[in-house]
Amino acid sequence: MAQTLYEKYGGFKTISRVVMTFYEMALDSDEIGHHFEDIDMPRLIDHQTKFVSSLIGGPASFSDDRIEAVHRHLNISHNEFDVMAELFGDALSQHGMSDGDIKTALNAIEGKRSIIVARNAA
Repeated sequence: MAQTLYEKYGGFKTISRVVMTFYEMALDSDEIGHHFEDIDMPRLIDHQTKFVSSLIGGPASFSDDRIEAVHRHLNISHNEFDVMAELFGDALSQHGMSDGDIKTALNAIEGKRSIIVARNAA
């Protein structure tokens, strides 16, 4: 049985650290930082860790309907999604993920673009 990226990089503990690094960068971002004002960050980090874990072979599972529902009101643009993906790739790199594995993880996130970005976004 092939090892998942989740298993290869140490599971929930490592992914949690990656997500924390991502949010440190996201909060400093002029492009996407405003999405995290007045947010319960510990709760968001826990949720995002589970979400990212699910994308790279971890035990959590999220339906596309649920993902779309939690993002619908945020009016996320394609540009904001691109910034998020770039910062997330940087966070994965900082935690030792190989370039090929980063590409795999980012492809999994890209697969959720259509349900995260606002339908009327440019």
